[in-house]
Amino acid sequence: MSTLPNLPKPTASELEMLRLLYALGPSTAKQVHAAAMEHRPDMNYATVLRLLQVMHTKGLLQRDESARAHIYTPVQAQESVQTSLLKDLIQKAFAGSGKALVLAALRGGHVTQQEREEIQALLDDTPEPPR
Repeated sequence: MSTLPNLPKPTASELEMLRLLYALGPSTAKQVHAAAMEHRPDMNYATVLRLLQVMHTKGLLQRDESARAHIYTPVQAQESVQTSLLKDLIQKAFAGSGKALVLAALRGGHVTQQEREEIQALLDDTPEPPR
């Protein structure tokens, strides 16, 4: 899985399918549907299958058609998708400032105490860039 910048941004529903596939690994529509049912009992199989098919058409997923039940796999690594979406968010919502994004997350109560400690440890271990 590589970084493919020309791929379309996934919709919210497509991101949900990607999250499931990242957790499951290569999976059939039936497996993805079963996983989706844990958090969204209203999600029907036809919706999951249609989403996976659309995502394949858009180039977001690879599909192994060698078996009767097709196996779907994300084209991009999870980190690559997250980085791309984060860059877009920083540009659109924070005028290109990563600092503003981080401060908003820290101030907005979106970060637990444990996460704050992990962030602080990361900052403590990271050498400061030359000025």
